Amino acid sequence: MADRARVAVLISGTGTNMAALLYASRAPDCPFQLVLVASNNPAAPGLALAAAEGIATFALPHKGMSRADHDAAMDAAIRASGAEYVALAGYMRVLGTDFVQRWDGRMLNIHPSLLPKYPGLDTHVRALGAGDTHGGCSVHIVTAELDSGPLLDQTPVAILPGDTAETLAARVLIAEHQLYPRALAAYVGRERAPDYLIGRVRELALALPEADEVMSHGMPCFGVLKGKKFAYVSNDHHGDGRVALLVKIDGLDEQLQLIENDPERYYRPAYFGDGWIGVRLDVPGVDWDNIESWLGRSWRMSAPRRLTALLDAADGF
Repeated sequence: MADRARVAVLISGTGTNMAALLYASRAPDCPFQLVLVASNNPAAPGLALAAAEGIATFALPHKGMSRADHDAAMDAAIRASGAEYVALAGYMRVLGTDFVQRWDGRMLNIHPSLLPKYPGLDTHVRALGAGDTHGGCSVHIVTAELDSGPLLDQTPVAILPGDTAETLAARVLIAEHQLYPRALAAYVGRERAPDYLIGRVRELALALPEADEVMSHGMPCFGVLKGKKFAYVSNDHHGDGRVALLVKIDGLDEQLQLIENDPERYYRPAYFGDGWIGVRLDVPGVDWDNIESWLGRSWRMSAPRRLTALLDAADGF
């Protein structure tokens, strides 16, 4: 499958959830691939498995290092691998706030409880002690607060008479191996889906002063109310196979320079001429801050002076 999302997995031990992700990624229709397995434990058995399966590995013990220095080294290894997402799979080291912020919205974790119940450790003991009918597992986005990020998916697991923490944990682990690949695939797949990409552009475009949306030439089109158009979203327009933002630029020289510098991301949109550029949204590593900047620039090139003057004055404070 072309253009699959690149994922780095962090482990500290046997890496059974990493293995579940790895083998799920071998399916031809899986939207992600593993590009790195990294650990704070060089003896982690999961590293040997990943290496045997042809996945790059990285290990750095944290003993004797500050949290910030260790996090920075792990982050550097992840970025060098080209990963777009991080999946925590039994990584038994708390990550610092800076690391979490650098991967905001791009780092997932699997936790052995039905969150928000029982964040932290000893989840099965706590579920049994509370007399719950079900334990389970959850996949969530990682935030600075432990096990409190937005939930993506969950699987309940029935608690049987006579269950111990160990017997319940064994069944929950089976559920984890099913849940994590499914949740990760759904999350990264959503971020490549045209509806999701168009929705992100719509949110940014309509936040601009007096912006509105119409359909034009079969594409969502954004313009200044009763004025000029400043952006389109092309979804396989004329069968070109691309999902892209089309925005205004200064002219042919800028268009040629952008395409020369990054031909994977930029292209000349058919029928739009020298004053427009196509910015692909369906390639890895979309920088949404950059997309917001492109929309703002194109809006300024289209908006009347009364609007841009107000915005310039606001920016001056």
